[in-house]
Amino acid sequence: MKRITKKELFFEKTLKLISEKAFKAKTMRDLAPELNFEVANVYNYIDSKEALLEDYLFSTLEEFVVYLDNIMNSSYSPVEKLKFVISKHVQYTLNKPYEVSLFVYEWRNLKGEKLEEFKLKRSGYISTVSNIIDEGISEGSLRKMDGEFATFMVISSMRWLFSMIT
Repeated sequence: MKRITKKELFFEKTLKLISEKAFKAKTMRDLAPELNFEVANVYNYIDSKEALLEDYLFSTLEEFVVYLDNIMNSSYSPVEKLKFVISKHVQYTLNKPYEVSLFVYEWRNLKGEKLEEFKLKRSGYISTVSNIIDEGISEGSLRKMDGEFATFMVISSMRWLFSMIT
């Protein structure tokens, strides 16, 4: 059995606390006692609470983008691609609910260039999902519908799933 390091435990607990109590509601000074850390020791692991948020959000988004790129580069039909995208979201929500919580609720706490970069990447991700749906509609494997509406229904359904299990 793998021993969890103090650093891994720190990140696991911090992620859970921020997810449960909201990013803005907690300072690192508030988190330190809950983690059994001195405030000064917290900064041995992270530069700031904002840097922690950025790291989690961008690593989660990157994981989804890589997965989506692999799906897009496959020879699967649009319906199969859409099933894989939805399946990935369901698996991720069940296996990493705290990361998903940050992704769903806390991305708005990014600032400046990081916020704009995140929005751009998120829009690209949504656009790719939209392309899968549009391709399925145009080839007849999905019934005719408004592609933009269908895309937002898929994305919203995945957010809804998260809210139901937490």
